[in-house]
Amino acid sequence: MLLSTRDLTKTFPGTRALDAVSFDLKAGEVHALLGENGAGKSTLIKCLTGAYRRDSGDILFEGQPIFPQSTLEAQAIGIGTVYQEVNLLPNLTVAENLTLGHQPRRLGMIRSRAMNAQADEMLSGYGIDIDVRRTLDQYSVAVQQIVAIARAVHLSGRVLILDEPTASLDAREVQMLFDVVRDLRARGLGIIFISHFLDQVFEISDRLTILRNGRHIATCPAAEVDRMQLITLMLGHELQQETATRARPVADGKDAIRFSGVGRRGRIAPFDLTVHKGEVIGMAGLLGSGRTESAEVLFGAAPSDSGTVEDSDGPVDLRNPRAAIAAGFAFAPEDRKTDGIIAELSVRENIILALQARRGWSRPIPQAEQIRMADDYIARLDIRTPDAEKPVGLLSGGNQQKVILARWLATNPRFLILDEPTRGIDVGAHAEILRLIEDVVAQGMSILVISSELDELVAVSHRVIVVRDRQHVSQLTGEDVTTDTIVRAIAAPDLTPEATT
Repeated sequence: MLLSTRDLTKTFPGTRALDAVSFDLKAGEVHALLGENGAGKSTLIKCLTGAYRRDSGDILFEGQPIFPQSTLEAQAIGIGTVYQEVNLLPNLTVAENLTLGHQPRRLGMIRSRAMNAQADEMLSGYGIDIDVRRTLDQYSVAVQQIVAIARAVHLSGRVLILDEPTASLDAREVQMLFDVVRDLRARGLGIIFISHFLDQVFEISDRLTILRNGRHIATCPAAEVDRMQLITLMLGHELQQETATRARPVADGKDAIRFSGVGRRGRIAPFDLTVHKGEVIGMAGLLGSGRTESAEVLFGAAPSDSGTVEDSDGPVDLRNPRAAIAAGFAFAPEDRKTDGIIAELSVRENIILALQARRGWSRPIPQAEQIRMADDYIARLDIRTPDAEKPVGLLSGGNQQKVILARWLATNPRFLILDEPTRGIDVGAHAEILRLIEDVVAQGMSILVISSELDELVAVSHRVIVVRDRQHVSQLTGEDVTTDTIVRAIAAPDLTPEATT
């Protein structure tokens, strides 16, 4: 084997990110590494490239143990990485990027002509004819990716890790990149390919490895597994008949919010969605399918460049999150630490944040009202904190999530978007948040729940929208709302997009 791990383990406080993972990469193969958020893909790659130090287990290169302490050491061993966001310098020329740190010099001065000739030689055989004297930002993302690959192969030369390399490419550019990958495979490189586009995985990969919750689930030839089996392995759900979600009455259309043909070019294809008062809409799909992108369009965080939004009073302004909040919308994002909480502020300050933003900073909420509001939500949501003045960053993940929910509930929204509301929290907090969803819906609030936990969606949703390849491809209602049908809808290669009204 070219590169192997044996019982690789990495633990962070409260989380075992890798749990005795064994993995093999052969020379001359493309090996896809697959799994949902939190599966352990990124941690495995960072251990291989020296960005993280493993806790236990072995990494073997051509059968010999290696101990990379940095990405530079990993490159010297023979392991290079190219990320979705090209980590080169767009203001430098292509030649300068390709030779950075290794430019030919004479008497301390860079020999520009020799550098350009070296860059031309490095790009020969990659199927692109470009002027290496031009700055990198003058070329397409696909060309920039190929330049990054050429640099990584030149510096490492044995193992190439491609982390979501096609996320920003169109179909023609993907094929250009795949031509390069096939050529590198033919030259004997071992290539680890990470992607959420399953069609591309099957097109380019020789073998697949699936991780889930930090554990190795399966490794198999790509030709011996179908899309349905692969998704079942990734999600951890065996296909079986389950009790459908119980039917709930939905209010009539006069209280509906109607999204017609909304979307954003390059992020999510235009879709229709009608949200009824007192309804829970689930949204399912694999990582990168377009779930979060849909939520960002619905909340104005990534404003739609097409379509209309209206309710019974007429058009609804969603040009930005401020306008969405004014229209009665709320959004609890997936990454609570980066996009949700402000760790240094107190529980009280985090709870009143959205309401204060809606009022405007020229009309501060009186201190006494802030304290009353914070104490009320701490009690209602059972937020475990000694008092409202404790910095929210010191609370557990579940309690941080409750603080974010309290923030948005304080605005009394009519439409609440929850992106992975129960990810990374303990069982008790998980149950409490699901109960909270039931309670506020019973009071007439409308909720969109995005979740990788299919059982969770089945339990709370009136209907479930399935998103795949950045399109809304199916809507499941009534007895069709089961984990079985959701997985089948995610996997089906021949579904045509239908209106989700």
